[in-house]
Amino acid sequence: MRVVVTGGAGFVGSHLCEKLLERGDDVICVDNLHTGSTANVAHIADNPRFRVVTHDINSPLDLPVVDRLFNLACPASPVQYQVNPIQTIKTNVYGSLNMLELARRTNARILQASTSEVYGDPEVHPQKEDYWGHVNPIGLRSCYDEGKRCAEGLYFDFRRLYGHSIRVARIFNTYGPRMALDDGRVVSNFIVKALAGEDICLYGDGSQTRCFCYVDDTVRGLMALMDHEDDGVGPVNIGSTKEITVRELAEIVVGLIGSKSKLVFADLPADDPMRRRPDVSKAKGLLGWEMQTTLEEGLGRTVDYFRGVVGT
Repeated sequence: MRVVVTGGAGFVGSHLCEKLLERGDDVICVDNLHTGSTANVAHIADNPRFRVVTHDINSPLDLPVVDRLFNLACPASPVQYQVNPIQTIKTNVYGSLNMLELARRTNARILQASTSEVYGDPEVHPQKEDYWGHVNPIGLRSCYDEGKRCAEGLYFDFRRLYGHSIRVARIFNTYGPRMALDDGRVVSNFIVKALAGEDICLYGDGSQTRCFCYVDDTVRGLMALMDHEDDGVGPVNIGSTKEITVRELAEIVVGLIGSKSKLVFADLPADDPMRRRPDVSKAKGLLGWEMQTTLEEGLGRTVDYFRGVVGT
């Protein structure tokens, strides 16, 4: 198949491109390289079935033949998406519209990579797909939260209006090799600090919880959802159900590395969710998907990657 991956030079997108090539697809990686990097796809750049198109999806994209389209284009950490919040909203709204129109013109099946952030600071735990969320619509994170919520609405409106084949995945806290050193997410931040022996900053008392899903498992979930033959599938949660506190994560990372880093504390940022854990029964029942990589295994591989990057 001819598959387009927007955001394909990013963290998750590059792993997705790699797996699609391994199964024999022709892959077009579309990325404006704002948060993505050609270094993430350098190891597959010589594959004759792979090419990179430098393009911002806020402008229409003209491709003659597309069978499937994964839309992963958008900064994904608060540090990244708050740099230019208006651009983040535009990517989620205008970018989604442009990719939906491309999919409609080429009759391509399309998948939107949404996020657990649509649940905001949830009042329901664990979060099921029928929960509408608890989001601050004017907060610092709203450019991403509300942008993704609007994108989901656009996809289902396209389904209702045109009968188009769509899928929507809600991704929870993915981690692994090729995370950017400075993207601000806790896993990469904690590993980089621990490798350098620097203090690790926790917000509040570190008791907020997350569930961390290794990138290979996330990509398997996205591919399984795209391959599902029912149209209009989703939203479907893709994530780990192993809930740990941020402080526990920091302690695991420090212990894994054997670091002398100390834990220090700062005030909680605005609208930071206190608890988050997906209900993945839909993914298991519909897709036969579940986690295969333990947190310890995934963190070990991620630490090895960062050791190579920072040279420690």
